[in-house]
Amino acid sequence: LRPAQDVENAYAEKVRFRARRQAQYRRLRNKPSVTKDGVEFSLQMNAGLLVDLPHLAEAGAAGVGLFRTELQFMVASSFPRMREQQAQYEQVLDAADGKPVTFRSLDIGGDKVLPYLRSIQEENPAMGWRALRLGLDRPGLLRTQIRALLKAAAGRDLKLMFPMVADVSEFVRARELVEKELKHLRRHNHAVPEKIRLGVMVEVPSLLFQLDELLAQVDFVSVGSNDLFQFFCAVDRGNTRVADRFDTLNIGFLRALKQIIDKANAAHVPVTLCGELAGRPLEAMALVGLGYRDLSMSPASLGPIKAMLRSLDAGRLSARLLPRLEPGHPEANIRDFLKRYASEMDVAL
Repeated sequence: LRPAQDVENAYAEKVRFRARRQAQYRRLRNKPSVTKDGVEFSLQMNAGLLVDLPHLAEAGAAGVGLFRTELQFMVASSFPRMREQQAQYEQVLDAADGKPVTFRSLDIGGDKVLPYLRSIQEENPAMGWRALRLGLDRPGLLRTQIRALLKAAAGRDLKLMFPMVADVSEFVRARELVEKELKHLRRHNHAVPEKIRLGVMVEVPSLLFQLDELLAQVDFVSVGSNDLFQFFCAVDRGNTRVADRFDTLNIGFLRALKQIIDKANAAHVPVTLCGELAGRPLEAMALVGLGYRDLSMSPASLGPIKAMLRSLDAGRLSARLLPRLEPGHPEANIRDFLKRYASEMDVAL
């Protein structure tokens, strides 16, 4: 009767996708995500429920860049057992039909309260006992999910990332749990994934100062732009008084995003950016100029973003954008610059 906000958003997105399936985006569905100067992009979609998976083919997504595993727990009346979780993940991988799926481990706790788990009151739940912090403190919870994912991906590839990591040591502890579960399955002659890639969501600013250490440990990273911006600017996304106080295209935040992509490229670590930034054409333009090539967004955003990319010269944009991030440049308003550039170059927004 009263679904959690994340669950409501998932179904609202399905309605928006249907409403926005305009003819021009249907025509683009099977066309490559390539800019006018030949730069290729991987446009993936965010998902969290089985009802989302048909969007893969309908929208022409390259894969699922973020699968929110907690939504299964939020719609359940009791804690899903390991076999139930395994069956869900198997269905997700089957529905993806060979396209990559990046699972995010449980991001519960804080403001994502499960009715069948005892919760605690916190003054600031977004920065409280949630996500990987909860999983490491309650390893039985996290190990059950990891075992379900490993068994579901038997004979296939598994991509798993951990949210709300504030220190590299937290990822190391999570990786050790994966290794323990792998040993357990092999000891009991269970099939295991052919390839396992483990990553981290970069959404806590402290990781910006540990990127070298982090990139030496992970197989990939995913920038969680929503939470990273929230913590970066100290603005609560749910607070109408401050949610729009700072522009997501402010120079400080763009410099941070540039640092992430530059460090990841230098370390040869794949990086994807997911969140609202990736799904808005103007903001996605900025990401292109910074050097991001893998984006994950809501299915309804895939058509508009692909249309923008196919009308854009990525090299020319970078040459115009990057100098504006340097200290002392006279034009500090990046949003105004991008609007003017799109108008001058006939970029589809």
